[in-house]
Amino acid sequence: MATLDITGEKFASTIEGNDIVLVDFWAEWCGPCKQFGPTYSAVSEKHPDVLFTKVDTEAEQQLAAEAGITSIPTLMAFREKVLVFSQPGALNAQQLEQVVDAVKALDMEEVHAHVAKQREEAEAAASKPAGSQGGPQDGTQIPDF
Repeated sequence: MATLDITGEKFASTIEGNDIVLVDFWAEWCGPCKQFGPTYSAVSEKHPDVLFTKVDTEAEQQLAAEAGITSIPTLMAFREKVLVFSQPGALNAQQLEQVVDAVKALDMEEVHAHVAKQREEAEAAASKPAGSQGGPQDGTQIPDF
């Protein structure tokens, strides 16, 4: 499957409407982005069950800011509407394949339970009196490769 360019208008519906979505945040002037582009496209052909998308950070500056993009390329992976991976830097084909395989292999019941627990902890911390300390907030993310 070829990659799909998405805009801020389509971002949420793309994530919500597909099981697994990879997003490559890139820019035309970015050397590492140009290097990663063909790898991303080639791996997309091997995984028709995964939607591979691209966001041009120059054209979509607001979306890039909302996504917290500070370095490009940045690859994000969503599964069942949950951000499960986010990492700046160009990956080689083997690393990208590992990310795709790891996202596919996730136990989403466990991930959703973890997200719900984090949400509960955040709500509990928000309701504590000023000066109270909440627990650490770790991200639900696949380990770096």
